[in-house]
Amino acid sequence: MIAIVGLISPFFGLIALGFGAGRIVRHPVEGLTWLNVFIIYIALPALFFQLLAKTPVEKLASPGFVTATTIATFVIFAAGFAFAMIRSRGDVPAATVQGLASAYGNIGYMGPGLALVALGPEAAVPVALIFCFDNTLHFVMAPLMMALGGDRRGTALQVAGGVLLRIFTHPFIIATIVGVTAAIFHVVLPDPVDRFLQLLANAAAPCALFAMGVTLALRPLKRVPPELSFIVPLKLVVHPLAVWLMLGLFGSFDPVWVQSAMLLASLPTATNVFVIAQQYGVWVERASASVLVTTVLSVGTVTLLLYLIASGAIPADPFP
Repeated sequence: MIAIVGLISPFFGLIALGFGAGRIVRHPVEGLTWLNVFIIYIALPALFFQLLAKTPVEKLASPGFVTATTIATFVIFAAGFAFAMIRSRGDVPAATVQGLASAYGNIGYMGPGLALVALGPEAAVPVALIFCFDNTLHFVMAPLMMALGGDRRGTALQVAGGVLLRIFTHPFIIATIVGVTAAIFHVVLPDPVDRFLQLLANAAAPCALFAMGVTLALRPLKRVPPELSFIVPLKLVVHPLAVWLMLGLFGSFDPVWVQSAMLLASLPTATNVFVIAQQYGVWVERASASVLVTTVLSVGTVTLLLYLIASGAIPADPFP
């Protein structure tokens, strides 16, 4: 357990460092703009390209794995949405944000760095696949459900066009597509270009986690929303369990792929949920609280999951 704590503590330590800096220095949140540009448009895309471009292409064709993990994430979203609909008596926009808070993990900022350190380079492909398809799912569900809830913001064709635009212009997904293309055609980059991309990729996780901590510090928790009574267990406990069971139903997969999928599913609510809440003006303050509370609690739950993985307590196949 001490080794696991030592493994995971630098990641949460970077978040804590950013949180402390945000509380002490007190610059406005807009001061993060250029750092976020670097993270989202440069460093993380470089990381995803480096992960995929050097991967044997046969490993990228895993429809069963993609289907199982995406269905599991959708089931968690649907469960969170259903609980929220009951509590809010039919408030679709608020229930949508709560469903996203239950299912949309911090797979961009925390996922790649943590998975690669904890599970090794073999985790690169499953991490990239989950990131690509889970994000596509959330990009589709948010505007679709908001439109069903009455916030149409255009015709059905315009909503569909907006969804496709968000998917295929997202820098992470563009990097994934380019990386897969490079793997298919066995593209070998010149050494200076490769070193430059690796330098950018190495900066992705530290910068992202520090920025996340600062963002949390500048959105102080005023009260704990009662909806966290179902959001927290769904996100931190039920989601990785659902992924594990769904992968077992869809076949036999490499243990590292199963462990990577469970690790990404166990991550706390993504800051993008707060961004979506702000975009639609729904459940904004409580979305911020969801990010903060799940991030703090995930220190314990993610550590426990990694300990169970390392001790062999979780078999790759739940239905041997």
